[in-house]
Amino acid sequence: MTTTAIEATALGKRFSRRGDWALRDCTFRLPTGRVCALVGPNGAGKSTLIALAAGLIAPTEGTVTVLGGHPADARPNIGFIAQDKPLYPQLTVAETLRMGADLNPGRWCAATAERVMAGGDLDPRARIRSLSGGQRTRVALALALAKRPELLLLDEPMADLDPLARHELMGALMATAAQYGTTIVMSSHVIAELEDSCDHLLLIGEGRVRLAGDIDDLLAAHSLVYGPARETATGAVGDLDPHTVVESRTTGRQLTALIRPAGPLPDDWQTREPSLEELVLAHLRSPAASALTLDPIRTPTKAQETTT
Repeated sequence: MTTTAIEATALGKRFSRRGDWALRDCTFRLPTGRVCALVGPNGAGKSTLIALAAGLIAPTEGTVTVLGGHPADARPNIGFIAQDKPLYPQLTVAETLRMGADLNPGRWCAATAERVMAGGDLDPRARIRSLSGGQRTRVALALALAKRPELLLLDEPMADLDPLARHELMGALMATAAQYGTTIVMSSHVIAELEDSCDHLLLIGEGRVRLAGDIDDLLAAHSLVYGPARETATGAVGDLDPHTVVESRTTGRQLTALIRPAGPLPDDWQTREPSLEELVLAHLRSPAASALTLDPIRTPTKAQETTT
């Protein structure tokens, strides 16, 4: 069994010859068994990356391998839910699940489907077209999880759900992933939700990878620091010159900055580890900051840092 769920090398996608690049020069590796948060602003390329990994579209440049091979070859082992949750509107709920079982002989787990469907107030005889957005999400998740995929790709899966249903289905999702060792890639704008569920981060900005790695390692590589604002003759903050500054803000005589430390800080500086939300927002607000990729397979203690 491969130890890599997805590996991209200089991956790029452009949808027309003269159009803008949806993704460009994306290089990262996602190990198997991770629950990966895929985050970034609207239009950053998240849906494009998921579609490439699912084998629904082909790259314009570079390569992507999924479960050790071409995405199309890995498709029987992939579960995928798109933003619009495409289902056959004329089928009933029961017929939709029966179709899932027929298309996945030997893999289908009816108990998993029933667990996801429970609590959704779903009539098995109801047609898909009559369901609410949240109910369609529940059916789509039941189809994807009951297939017991090795890799599950979810594009904004919980957007149609109320907070209680989000919490319930996220629990079912995490329990199923733990039971079967499923690798999950999940895009979402709700960072606090991802912080509680995910152990790996892939941050996309302007079509490029900004951060990639296990969340604990990425957080440990950064520090949120507070100290006196001391400027040099050139206007730079002298005390932070040796460090990689992702974002800094000055309020009066107080400086707050997110940095990647290159050594000890002055004694009069306070420091703490950032939260995932603080880390993500700082990088999104500072697109010119150097990217950081931590490879937990090849170099578990060494960061590869690039400037873009």
